[in-house]
Amino acid sequence: MTLEEEIKQTKFRNIHQKAVLNLLFTANWVQNKQRDLFEPFGITGQQYNILRILRGQHPLRISGAEIKDRMLDKNSDVSRLLDRLLAKGLIEKSQCPNDKRASDIGIAEKGLTLLKSLDNEMNRSDAKVLNLTDQEAALLSNLLDKSRD
Repeated sequence: MTLEEEIKQTKFRNIHQKAVLNLLFTANWVQNKQRDLFEPFGITGQQYNILRILRGQHPLRISGAEIKDRMLDKNSDVSRLLDRLLAKGLIEKSQCPNDKRASDIGIAEKGLTLLKSLDNEMNRSDAKVLNLTDQEAALLSNLLDKSRD
C-alpha cells in the first residue's frame, strides 16, 4: 500500500516532505511490528535494545550513561528501563569501583538466553518486515546513512 493510501493524503509540499513522512510512517510501522514480536517474550523494544547493547559488551560491563549514548531512542529513561530489566533478572548491576555514585551494568545469563531465543525470530522478522532483497536493504541502509550526513 502506498503512503498516500495509508495516510489518505494525495498532495505533499514537495517530494522531500513525502519522503520524510514516508520515513516516519514506516519507522512507526516497523516499531509496531517489533512490539508484537517482543510482547510474548515480556520485553519492549527499548529493553531489547539495551540487552543487545549489553550482549555486545559481554563479558564486560558498562555504565548507564554509555548505554544511553548507544540507544536507538536517545529520549529513553534508561534508569527506569534498567530497573525493569533488573527486576526480570535479565541484567546485573554492581557499583562502579571508580565512581561510587555510578553502576556498572552487565547482561545476566537469563538475558543471554532470552536474546538467543529471540535471534531466529529477529532474523526472520527483519527480512520479512521490510520485504526487500539483500541488495535493496543495503541500498536503503546506505541512503539512510547518507541522509544523516
